[in-house]
Amino acid sequence: MKKRILMLATGGTIASRESGQGLAPAITSEELLGYVPGIGELCRVETVQLMNLDSTNVGPSHWLSMARAIEARYRDYDGFVVTHGTDTMAYTAAALSYLIQRSPKPIVLTGSQRSICMENTDARMNLYNAFLYAAAEGSRGVSLVFDGKVISGTRARKERTKSFNAFSSVDYPELAIIRDGRLIRYLAELDYRDGPEFFHRLEERVLLLTLIPGMGADALSALRDSYQAVILQSFGVGGVPGGGSGPFARAMEDWLRAGKTIVKMTQVPYEGSDMAVYQVGYQVKEKYQLMEAYNMTLEAAATKLMWVLGQTRDSEEVRRLFYQPVQWDIIR
Repeated sequence: MKKRILMLATGGTIASRESGQGLAPAITSEELLGYVPGIGELCRVETVQLMNLDSTNVGPSHWLSMARAIEARYRDYDGFVVTHGTDTMAYTAAALSYLIQRSPKPIVLTGSQRSICMENTDARMNLYNAFLYAAAEGSRGVSLVFDGKVISGTRARKERTKSFNAFSSVDYPELAIIRDGRLIRYLAELDYRDGPEFFHRLEERVLLLTLIPGMGADALSALRDSYQAVILQSFGVGGVPGGGSGPFARAMEDWLRAGKTIVKMTQVPYEGSDMAVYQVGYQVKEKYQLMEAYNMTLEAAATKLMWVLGQTRDSEEVRRLFYQPVQWDIIR
């Protein structure tokens, strides 16, 4: 018997038409499926038009809506496909990985770089592959399927703005590839027999501050009262200008004294941080109770911090949850 898969449409380029002022989401979920009739040979499909947004406008409240929609229908389907704009799809994939943990059923995100109504488009193949993976035995957890790659929801990053091979799996292997309609798994899926577990709260007041050479600490100080946490994205393996006694260190100390959370990570896309390597990082890490993202992606670090702070404000529990691996998001 064919598996029953629910598609949740949220908009994005895949569902866009020309508006006279640029592309805008306008194609319905039923119309999307009509462009790829072969999906009906893979599984039984039903659709829900959850929203119809450019993914630039998708944020925490929408992630919670997606998770609630899946939770409400979880028992009725064998898997889920979420169509989404590419610009923030890696954030959504990471957020859903924390909001829906240990899912024995697959939750697959996909989209495209060109609208499904265009002749030369990647949309039809991406959509077909997403359903192929969702309907396959052994697929589980949250993943992103794009350009024939299956990427863990916590490891995806958009690295190209126009090319069809837009997404990469950062510092972790792809879970599988799809070639000529054939699914080839590289890694065994995790055992999720004790799941799923759904979560319903996110803390939105998370700030990303990316340092540039010569930048002062004024911005960090000025924004302290507006945010619950900051991700401080610095250079190389994780140094802080001035080390443990400079203005940045003093501004970070003020954040921590105010009961706020600080996560330190690198701007470098691959191989992660290690603050202990150089004095400018070692002094800060030894002196202050901040956390380090190591080899997490920015998308995973940001959404995990939102999830953690949505569950607790206790500093020890925040640290424990942040460092607790979820779907290969952190490797230490």
